[in-house]
Amino acid sequence: MTTTIFTNARIFTGSGNTFQNTMMILGHQILYVGPEDDPAILCAKSSGAREIDLDNHIIVPGFIDSHVHILDFALSQRRLNLLSCKSRLSIRETIKAYAQEYPELERVVCKGWVQSSTGGLALASMLDDLDKRPIYIQANDLHSIWCNTAALHELGAENMSDPPGGTIHRDENGKPSGLLSESAHLSVALPFLTSVVSIEEKLTALEDAAKAYTAAGYTGMIDMAMNEEDWEVLKLFRQRYAGELPFHIAAHWLVPYSGDMDVVFGYVDRAIALHREFHPSMSPTFCVVGIKLIADGVVDGCTAALSQPYTNTADPVATIWPTPALQAVTQKATAAGLQCAVHAIGDAAVKQAIDTLSLSSQVQPNGPPRHRIEHLELTSPEDAKRLGQLGITASVQPVHSDPVLFRAWPSLIGQHRCGRAFAYKEFLEGGARVAFGSDAPTAAHLALPNLYNATTRKSAIEPESEETVNEHFGLELAKAVEAATTGAAYSRFAEGWTGGLKKGLNADFAVLNMDWRAEGLLKARVTQTWYRGTEKNIDCHTRNLRQIVSRSRL
Repeated sequence: MTTTIFTNARIFTGSGNTFQNTMMILGHQILYVGPEDDPAILCAKSSGAREIDLDNHIIVPGFIDSHVHILDFALSQRRLNLLSCKSRLSIRETIKAYAQEYPELERVVCKGWVQSSTGGLALASMLDDLDKRPIYIQANDLHSIWCNTAALHELGAENMSDPPGGTIHRDENGKPSGLLSESAHLSVALPFLTSVVSIEEKLTALEDAAKAYTAAGYTGMIDMAMNEEDWEVLKLFRQRYAGELPFHIAAHWLVPYSGDMDVVFGYVDRAIALHREFHPSMSPTFCVVGIKLIADGVVDGCTAALSQPYTNTADPVATIWPTPALQAVTQKATAAGLQCAVHAIGDAAVKQAIDTLSLSSQVQPNGPPRHRIEHLELTSPEDAKRLGQLGITASVQPVHSDPVLFRAWPSLIGQHRCGRAFAYKEFLEGGARVAFGSDAPTAAHLALPNLYNATTRKSAIEPESEETVNEHFGLELAKAVEAATTGAAYSRFAEGWTGGLKKGLNADFAVLNMDWRAEGLLKARVTQTWYRGTEKNIDCHTRNLRQIVSRSRL
């Protein structure tokens, strides 16, 4: 094995804003981080170590996407993106042009619909004249899907009842009107759209996704809604790499809500079995670490569980899981050594999740389980403090706080409540561990714009905008980078071998060409990504936020 020394660098070690200038690696491990004149460096140089001059570029630990849906992301890159469409007319024109350009497609699948762009309306009749083929339009938050009549027929929606935790919206005659929300999308439409794609197409899409993640500086990820079909595809993908993927991946097994607890516990038992088979102690780079539960929806769809009603409703939206059922599931999983991740966006769902996880943690036989709450978009001051007190990881996605995506909030929940949104700084000040993710494909996967959102609270989608979202909750750049690296590693018990730059850890890191300023993050570029001591190929598709979308051929 060759010893490699990186010199003339600014190496971020996680200690505030201080940097070292030299790092030495051997094989897949870091041997040294510190000043260049250390005797160990001088000795290695005299022995013929390879030297790489980084021209004053910055080295950070490899980014770890702590919340991603990797196969959905891979497939979404081949769907028509409507994020830039600001009106129903724009959506219609974009879809019509696309459908005409690709007559060979069996169906037209779109993503990135922002519900406020159509005034909250999503009727099949608005799409039926565009094309005879099924048209599916996924909401940007992935919690609902807008269908034309052909798509509703293809799904068999007219013969379905509402699934637990979801709604098939209907007209006054009881016929599906075009919108499927929450589990009607997540458990019905989304699995169907995945099922019609061949295995080979999925593997090819994953190959492209892996390249995109490598180009963005990632060396790891946590998939936050794994199921049988996706897991089988990932295992096949891993085989193509002879068991060595270009990043480490940990999975949380999705446990959908059902009123039948035998069905629910069947999912938990499957997660327990896979956790034993793909245990992080035996297979740390490809493992099942926990379960995922969805406690509520999203603010934009008025399905997030809030303590007070939305402005257009009389009663608050309830959480998806009854508290006794949520407690039973999390306690069973915790007792088996699994981590629990709970999707909770609204303040009522957050409170329920914290209460539940605090009780479940008491049955963990081997110490704190490092349970986590995903999103935490609207929290009370009291609950923001409880996260740290109870050892619950705040798993958040700063890209969701982009001002462009926040514009509908004041009209939906009232301006007075918007001041509590995305309170990341409070989480840290309360002692909570914070882990950053992207939630791709609900948002761009790129780490640097995500950091820009977290620090400046400005828009990475529309950089020219001066809008901000609760600047007082923004993080210092060093804290944000730690959340995207060390914090994400900690969230899955991996800080002992990755997530930082110090002796003994894996040589997982990214090289950045940037000024160490939050305001410069949108101009920053990843120039190298190293995983387990090997530089991974970064091709020319290190793209900016507006260029991520490719056209659908699925």
